[in-house]
Amino acid sequence: MTERDDVRRVCVPLGERSYDVVVGHGAVSELASMLPPMARRAAIVSQAGIPFSIDPGVPYERLDVGPGEGHKTLATVEHLTRAFAVLGLTRNDVVIAVGGGLVTDLAGFAAASWHRGVPVVHVATTLLGMIDAAIGGKTGVNLPEGKNLVGAFWQPVGVICDLDALATLPARERRSGDGEMAKYHFLTGDDLASMGLAARVARCVEIKAEFVAADEREHVGGGRRALLNYGHTLAHALEIATEHALSHGEAVGVGLVYAAELARQLGRVDEDRVAAHRRVVGDEYALATTVRAGVRPDHLVELMARDKKALHGLTFVLDGPSGVEVVADVPEADVRAALFKVVEPRPGTGAG
Repeated sequence: MTERDDVRRVCVPLGERSYDVVVGHGAVSELASMLPPMARRAAIVSQAGIPFSIDPGVPYERLDVGPGEGHKTLATVEHLTRAFAVLGLTRNDVVIAVGGGLVTDLAGFAAASWHRGVPVVHVATTLLGMIDAAIGGKTGVNLPEGKNLVGAFWQPVGVICDLDALATLPARERRSGDGEMAKYHFLTGDDLASMGLAARVARCVEIKAEFVAADEREHVGGGRRALLNYGHTLAHALEIATEHALSHGEAVGVGLVYAAELARQLGRVDEDRVAAHRRVVGDEYALATTVRAGVRPDHLVELMARDKKALHGLTFVLDGPSGVEVVADVPEADVRAALFKVVEPRPGTGAG
């Protein structure tokens, strides 16, 4: 990582496709330098209401997508790519995503698909986008059957994390980032909560970059990048089951505690390690460690079985004696037993 007083620069090292992530107040001033030299125009993908303006230094057309996960669909990608056609966007031009993870996922997938790939720059405006979604090249959309089931790997040519964008971030969006930060705590042991904001964001970017460089396309069979999904198997199921009433980070918080409970159920960790998960998630990041009544365990098990990692039965990223690793073929009885530790029963129904 290189830095000056106001900006830190982290490299995602992928050979000739390496790119920088610029973190700091006023980092958006670096945007024009990140555009491909041949770019003559830009399509800026954003959302109405995002209070963050940019000047890419080239002529541009702004294309807004709708708010909420209900708009993270193939239909929205079709809308964007048809707009690219009207704009006459070429392979020498650029797509610029300005927003949170939903925007960068949609814009990245549309860029990967248009002319089989045009450059994309992400300007992340949420904490979750800065430390996770905008980095690493994963793009995708949801289906009714599950989250992020259709997508592509398409690395950006640069990422901007201007901390000024966080000044008006709603509390719920901040919690989404906090859930991912708690995940990084368990992957590295770093005490991120004690760091200042710029150092914390830059360290999370460094961690994500290290995982991406080691396993860019999440090697089939549980490569290193799959560990970034710690807590996410249940989290994605909760997002779908609650129709996104839970934000991503809120769901990840519960998912991290659930992963610890499942690891204890399998004899991989002890109660002290479970307690550490509850302390970090609940106390240090002020996230819920259980989900309230109304979510059916049967539905959650069904959704978790559709998870992208589920190559050999129910598959989870779990803590253990050798650290966090991918564990396949987890018995359904243990999956259900651990669920009862984090899913509060509906009134009058007992544990079911």
